[in-house]
Amino acid sequence: MRFEELPTPCFVVDEALIEKNLNILSGVMQRTGAKIVLAQKAFSMTEMYPLIGKYLSGTTASGLFEARLGHEEMGKENHVFAPAYRENEIDEILTICDHIIFNSFSQLEKYKDKALSAGRKVGLRINPECSTQVGHEIYDPCSPGSRFGVKREDFRPEQLEGVSGLHFHTLCQQNSDDLETTLNAVEDKFGPWLSQMEWINFGGGHHITREDYDIPRLEACIKRMQEKYGLEVYLEPGEAIALNAGYMVTSVLDIHRNGMEIAIVDTSATCHMPDVLEMPYRPPLIGSGEAGEKPYTYRLGGPTCLTGDVIGDYSFDQPLKCGDRLVFEDMAIYSMVKTNTFNGMPLPAIAVQDKDGNCRIVREFGYQDFKMRLA
Repeated sequence: MRFEELPTPCFVVDEALIEKNLNILSGVMQRTGAKIVLAQKAFSMTEMYPLIGKYLSGTTASGLFEARLGHEEMGKENHVFAPAYRENEIDEILTICDHIIFNSFSQLEKYKDKALSAGRKVGLRINPECSTQVGHEIYDPCSPGSRFGVKREDFRPEQLEGVSGLHFHTLCQQNSDDLETTLNAVEDKFGPWLSQMEWINFGGGHHITREDYDIPRLEACIKRMQEKYGLEVYLEPGEAIALNAGYMVTSVLDIHRNGMEIAIVDTSATCHMPDVLEMPYRPPLIGSGEAGEKPYTYRLGGPTCLTGDVIGDYSFDQPLKCGDRLVFEDMAIYSMVKTNTFNGMPLPAIAVQDKDGNCRIVREFGYQDFKMRLA
């Protein structure tokens, strides 16, 4: 099957581009000795896990189901962090995870002995209170009132017995200069206890595979923790694994006019790419320009009843017509894991583009997938 023969809407993950990203991440690991694990919250397409497992050290999870997925489908190191763990899940989590990271001293006190008895490495998430994001407060774990991590004023060194590592996660789609800034804050607030730890986890949000990412600075940050404190360093990016490695193929269903040209497509921002509304952001579209940049401008809207189900305004060299196919870029990360069936919208098909350029359908969804979700 060729790209143009795929059903729409359809996510397409490019195997060669995934491997290109993995080679970059593997290079960081080889040069520094750090370990990089896949944050499944951003990309959990198990069809790609055998390939990812050839390059990375394992997976990290946000709860039991992701932990099971990493354990069953990749079977390497398996880390987990949650703001709070459920009592009826903790035993299973401890059977399948190597590292368990707690968000508070109360959670640590509740479950630490059980985790240590199971032979697990116990970590504590810290909040360095160092915000480096601009305009994305919804993704800033250091924002006022954040529920993530222990601040210095609440830190209890006398309760660290059995804790072998510290974890922080403050970044979102950022470069290594922001990591360096955050690391300075971590040392300033928690430096006295770093030497008694065995490992440190830099969390995620590192856009390591982006073209302008400063990899030498990242590696300097890693080596700083290794050489100064003797720590094993972990990173758990999600987006970096599949950054710019996926597409969303959609078809134009109708052309409508209401003060401007509006193209109704079979892809919904609300259902199929919700970060367009949450971040918000304007996904790149092959062959298009900004509104007014090219001769024909259209607002691209989805097929749901939500008025705000709008992907964005784009311009084209030629007028759009019913049946035209549009291809959005960078659609493997977060969009795939956040899809929903609001309004009875069918979930997009999922395909892989192999290294030879051929495409194969991995999964198609139908009415039963919608019906049984709430049945």
